[in-house]
Amino acid sequence: MGNIKKEYKISAPIKEVWKALIDPKIIAEWGGRPIKMDAKVGTEFKLWDGDIHGKNIEVIKEKKLVQEWFSGEWPKPSIVTFILQIQDHETILELEHINVPDEEVDDIDQGWNDYYIGPMKELLEKKYVKKK
Repeated sequence: MGNIKKEYKISAPIKEVWKALIDPKIIAEWGGRPIKMDAKVGTEFKLWDGDIHGKNIEVIKEKKLVQEWFSGEWPKPSIVTFILQIQDHETILELEHINVPDEEVDDIDQGWNDYYIGPMKELLEKKYVKKK
């Protein structure tokens, strides 16, 4: 099993980055439809019509979200941890994705940039810049 660690700087307030991780309306703006998601421990979520699904296992508002993730025919979940921090008026999003099947690590690593955090960052920064 492989592990992925990434860090993103997002020019948007931490509360907006948090909402983009847990609010279905905002998730729908950057991708991943249809969606089932919220900020409660135990919630079973679905993204991309269930292609990605799992459960929230730890939620600390605007700081940390830990989820079990399944994709395809994975026999056991991988674990995704999002940690949010403020640094110089930007939000730092630290991502750790562990227990990824070895043959899928490269695709999933790139997928974070192309389909998840990349589009989310782009959406948030467009909105935030407009508000200034």
